[in-house]
Amino acid sequence: MSESTDTSPATTEEPVVSNRKQPFPQGFLSTISTGWAERAETIAPPRIEAAYAAARRVALSALFPGSRLVIPAGELKQRSNDTDYPFRAHSAFAHLTGWGADSEPGSVLVFEPRADEGHDVMLYFRERADRTTSEFYADASVGEFWIGPRPSLAQVAADLAIATAHLDAFTPSEADRVVDEDAELSRIVSELRLIKDEHEIAQLQLAVDVTGAGFDDIVRELPRIVAHPRGERVVEGVFHQRARSDGNWEGYDTIAASGAHACYLHWTRNDGRVLPGDLILIDAGVEVDSLYTADITRTLPVNGRFTEVQRRVYETVREAADVAFAAARPGVKFREIHEAAMSVIAARVAEWGLIPVTAEEALDADRGGQHRRYMVHGTSHHLGLDVHDCAQARRDMYYEGELAPGMVFTIEPGLYFQADDLTVPEELRGIGVRIEDDILMTAEGPVNLSAGIPRTADEIEAWIARLSS
Repeated sequence: MSESTDTSPATTEEPVVSNRKQPFPQGFLSTISTGWAERAETIAPPRIEAAYAAARRVALSALFPGSRLVIPAGELKQRSNDTDYPFRAHSAFAHLTGWGADSEPGSVLVFEPRADEGHDVMLYFRERADRTTSEFYADASVGEFWIGPRPSLAQVAADLAIATAHLDAFTPSEADRVVDEDAELSRIVSELRLIKDEHEIAQLQLAVDVTGAGFDDIVRELPRIVAHPRGERVVEGVFHQRARSDGNWEGYDTIAASGAHACYLHWTRNDGRVLPGDLILIDAGVEVDSLYTADITRTLPVNGRFTEVQRRVYETVREAADVAFAAARPGVKFREIHEAAMSVIAARVAEWGLIPVTAEEALDADRGGQHRRYMVHGTSHHLGLDVHDCAQARRDMYYEGELAPGMVFTIEPGLYFQADDLTVPEELRGIGVRIEDDILMTAEGPVNLSAGIPRTADEIEAWIARLSS
């Protein structure tokens, strides 16, 4: 990585100690701003997201007459010393602008109230630096010498079909209602994402399709994954290549949990071996350039074939997922998806003699729950710009809310038998299985967006045989 530089000329005075900056000599300063070709100013037609984002802004404006609303994109976050994490705009900002992976750090979307109770909307961001300024060549966070060209105000205004102004023109006010500071505004912008429009649905399907290709890549690479002492890390890397080549990034840290690691719900350390005879649970999702993400889990037999015990556990989880899918209908409470899945989990662990009560007793809301030892997480969450989308919505619109056309959510039951759990027979210990699909609710019922990724035990075995041979 190149070293950042100081814009000041050399001096005989004792400089402030810095091991990262060097002074520019006068000759550089007197010539750096000259000799540049005229910038091309290509003005493109609005991107497809622009019209959808405009409609969302109208809906938000109607809910806050007379209030000045501020939706920041967010800033770069330091990783270490002078290196930053990759920038990813705040989901509310992306939703209301249509500006995704190419958005600028520090940008601010502002709703200025009008007398007629509507709003004038302005997008403030740092326009590309004039070549006569030191920012152009010396600022490692925004200078074009460092990070490449930045868009102009005119280009972004045309691209997003929204008025733009330089960030320096934005003046905050104490009366501003700011996302993540104002509880009501934060809740509303979250609830606005509960129902997806047609463009959002198309982007989620794209994210699922690219994720499916990433799973295909993993299956093809199983021999190399098995051969490496940190095979879980190879799984992560294989999927990352797909996510970055065909999308923006992963929507969340990939879980590549082999053997007993599959019993840890959010195993992202990914430093273990992937051994023949084990199952590997892979929970991964590609975030596409619009910032919409998939969230898929598949559990694979590393050597291509389930044992009898592994298959029994796997097909039980699939049964729970299928029952939950069948329960999902418009007008049904969101929580009923979970209840449907848990009815299967409780019945099977009771049938196997793993709990000291009947399935009916285990499902009692007050005195039950014994089966939850083997599945402590929920079955569903909303999905969109965030992998757990709409999380700040009111409970009566989310968990207690009714399913409606345009909602996208996961169905992801599992069974996890910890390696040291003495309540289960030895043959089950260390087996963890989860199956997760992304579901679109329509007026006619649920649609599995990820149905093209093999799900049944037989399909999984055929998939591995086909791609890893």
